[in-house]
Amino acid sequence: MPLITVGINHKTAPIAIRERVAFAPEKMIDALASLVSEKKTDEAVIVSTCNRTELYCSVEDVSKVDEVITWLAEYHGIALQELQQYCYAHLDDDSVRHIMRVASGLDSLILGEPQILGQVKSAYAVSQQGQCIGPELESLFQRTFSVAKRVRTDTAIGENPVSIAFAAVSLAQRIFADIRKSTALLIGAGQTIELVAQHLKENGIKRIIVANRTLERAEVLAAELNAEAIMLGDIGDYLPQADIVISSTASQLPIIGKGMVERATSKRRHNPMLLVDIAVPRDIEPEVEDVKDAYLYTVDDLHSVIEENVRARQDAAKAAEQIVDDGVDHYRRIVESRKVSNLIVSFRQSAEAIKDTELEKALKGLETGQTPEQVMNKLAHGLMNKLIHHPTRYLRKAGEDADQQALTIASNVLGINEDKDN
Repeated sequence: MPLITVGINHKTAPIAIRERVAFAPEKMIDALASLVSEKKTDEAVIVSTCNRTELYCSVEDVSKVDEVITWLAEYHGIALQELQQYCYAHLDDDSVRHIMRVASGLDSLILGEPQILGQVKSAYAVSQQGQCIGPELESLFQRTFSVAKRVRTDTAIGENPVSIAFAAVSLAQRIFADIRKSTALLIGAGQTIELVAQHLKENGIKRIIVANRTLERAEVLAAELNAEAIMLGDIGDYLPQADIVISSTASQLPIIGKGMVERATSKRRHNPMLLVDIAVPRDIEPEVEDVKDAYLYTVDDLHSVIEENVRARQDAAKAAEQIVDDGVDHYRRIVESRKVSNLIVSFRQSAEAIKDTELEKALKGLETGQTPEQVMNKLAHGLMNKLIHHPTRYLRKAGEDADQQALTIASNVLGINEDKDN
């Protein structure tokens, strides 16, 4: 059955539109049921993240794509014409290629980001739970997961950090042999620091201290991370305990000076301290760079690393695209093979029906006193006529139309040579 993809993403729609067509997780099964029960599609999976909302569907006919777009608009109460400005649709092989690129991180805002594969798997699981997955999408998504795994293992697309937060944490991992034994002091409580904290937590950091101008905001973030919250004024007391310091505030003046770092490194008995300043204007005085055992990196240092890593990911993406192309070809062969298998099953069922009918006639002939020879002749004659009926009609039509290609194909299928009488 044809496959279609309908959706919007960060490339085609602003966040104001993406917000309006996002599906709440608790309503996803009801949305899937609505999409399938209204006969818009036979099977459906909905992927809804902050950067995209996409509907992957198996349908009776590709003309259903308009109905699916209309359903999406009506479900979210958006005017159809407004949604159509931002919406895209992919059909068959293009749809297969799209989902494989999405799951592999090739269509993401950050090239190669790994989270999207988990989000696609989650969407697939929800559709399974809602009994909206059938053989077509089951086959598609299993192949997609296989392709995405191969992209991750066979290319370096996800190895190089391309976000400030991720780059800062990766830098810490390179400097400290085991980050799980380290203490991090995070200064600020905005989105960047929140992302840094999440990355540190995921990598098993031993202890996190969050410092902020407003203690209440620091406590909110600290509560999410099982961390400690302090005021900016307390940084001097806690700095000697920090192996890693990452700062990102809106302060117009430096928060950490050279003298403060010198006192801290002295108390640390000159154990190394990494300081990453990702604020503009800077939170850490440039002179800290001169302090022995203190290693200061600025946002410019990280940007140069990120630019190199983006180029590395782009190179890796070329190899990943080839893996996706191979995946599309393989999936298409699976689909075509399944079609042939279904055709063979239908052909055998048709032959079985003819056999059963003629056998029933033969048995009745024996019951009415016909000789075995008469019954066998009738059985053989009946089977022959029934089995060659459709091929004979096809050959006659091809002959009337002078369709040499059809005649050649038929002779190959039937195992005969059309140039001979035998």
